Amino acid sequence: MQASPPRPVRSRRHLTAGCLALVLLAALLVSCKSFVNASPNLRWWLFANFGADQLCPEMLKRGAPLKLTPNGNTIGRFYPNQCRHELNQQAQTVTVYFGGSGLAWTPIAGRVGFSASAAVEYRMDFYLGDDADYIWARTNRIVQGPDFQVGSVENKVVDWATKTPVGYLANTFGGQIVSSHLTNGFTVVRTEAGDEFTLGHLSPPQRPQKPFDTSATERYVFMNETTEVQVNQIDMLGPFEVAKNSQSLFLRLRSSGPPIDVQVIHRGVGDLWRSGLQLGAPLAPPTQPPIATFTLQPGPEIQQRFKLGPGQYYVVLDNSSAVGSVNPPWNPLATMGASAAVVSYTAELAED
Repeated sequence: MQASPPRPVRSRRHLTAGCLALVLLAALLVSCKSFVNASPNLRWWLFANFGADQLCPEMLKRGAPLKLTPNGNTIGRFYPNQCRHELNQQAQTVTVYFGGSGLAWTPIAGRVGFSASAAVEYRMDFYLGDDADYIWARTNRIVQGPDFQVGSVENKVVDWATKTPVGYLANTFGGQIVSSHLTNGFTVVRTEAGDEFTLGHLSPPQRPQKPFDTSATERYVFMNETTEVQVNQIDMLGPFEVAKNSQSLFLRLRSSGPPIDVQVIHRGVGDLWRSGLQLGAPLAPPTQPPIATFTLQPGPEIQQRFKLGPGQYYVVLDNSSAVGSVNPPWNPLATMGASAAVVSYTAELAED
């Protein structure tokens, strides 16, 4: 019988050729990244043709945290609900027109509902790295606004002041919060684990400051931050999108201060609820019961996983006696920020 061909030798030869092809492909990718990073005109062309159309969809996906200091805790959120962009090919800039509404908490005034709009011209750029890509929006000029309007103020004495000639002080203060946080540019750090958003400019290998380390997980990270929920207030995190039946919403939470309620609700229910609060409605439960709810006690980190159908959802942190089952203790200094619940959390998209 004739001997069969020496297959192992041919397999090794094919393996060597395959490895060589992979090495060449890797070298080509590295070369392409270096070429792109070194060419401002090519980076603009790539952004204008493949990145600009993603600006507004990304902006409309979730609320933007508001902070009084760059590294401080979140004290409110701005939820964009309209957006469009215009490219200036000659100047290599993009102007983003956006508007929306939100809620913020301030001492004395309490819960403040507002609407805001602005048009900002950005110079966009990006850097392709080995383990992360950096996308920058540097503010070139303010085209319009920001136009800030107070919808409601919880403390009626302050609310009365906004309707008098001295009310411009409250409007100016609110406008400063929005303008200083939404018009000073931003950085998006894109990795396989998700996008990390931060205001201002970060250079590689800098990463946004986060309360949780998510580097060891393959889940997509929606948000990773620390927020303050004052007494008789709520914070609506998200909305977070579950795209497939095989996905779940995964939360890690760590809290200090009083116990609070945590609820998961549909986005439509949350948008209607938030709209009423922004116009001055008293805090009360939403029109539909939550999909899931639990009590978050202060102390060590806890983890929760929610199996939800495709859709968009808010996670509500409730530090009030009007919504959930937990009643916060009375404190005469609550209007100055006492008895706040400080919650560090990460919201992630988990595959089943």
